[in-house]
Amino acid sequence: MQKQIIVLIGGPGTGKSTLINELVARGYSCYPEISRQVTLEAQQRGIDQLFLDQPLLFSEMLLQGRIKQYEDAVQESEEVVFIDRGIPDVLAYMDYIGDEYPAHFVKACEDIKYSKIFILPPWEEIYESDTERYENFDQAVKIQNHLVDTYKKYGYDLIEVPKDTVENRILYILDKI
Repeated sequence: MQKQIIVLIGGPGTGKSTLINELVARGYSCYPEISRQVTLEAQQRGIDQLFLDQPLLFSEMLLQGRIKQYEDAVQESEEVVFIDRGIPDVLAYMDYIGDEYPAHFVKACEDIKYSKIFILPPWEEIYESDTERYENFDQAVKIQNHLVDTYKKYGYDLIEVPKDTVENRILYILDKI
């Protein structure tokens, strides 16, 4: 079996982290979403929302972190590795806020390719805001649309994960790989 680096994407609050946590509990190699860590570190330095205050700096930090996650995933001994969000997410969010980004952002999306992309649809019943998630549900839906457009632009076929229990969503994903 060839190494599979699988990414879970979706707008904020679609259940990605919950599924990653469950996959970890089942023994799968997984990489968490890194934007929360970047946001928390900035808040400790007194910047409430780095993405809103300095979007390019925030996005550059995410891009470098996601490139490192991919490189680390390639080195994993496991044949299947899951990642919470991929490199094209960075561009989708920048497009969402209408900011420009350097050419190396695009090059990273062109050069680094994932095996499969699972997309979780917006789901208002499970959506929650918190100190790191500033978007409301309507904004989350708009971000979702940017994610779909961006991943398709870079040639990915998106596999939509149905709204269901955590168990059934996990089984759906595992069945597709």
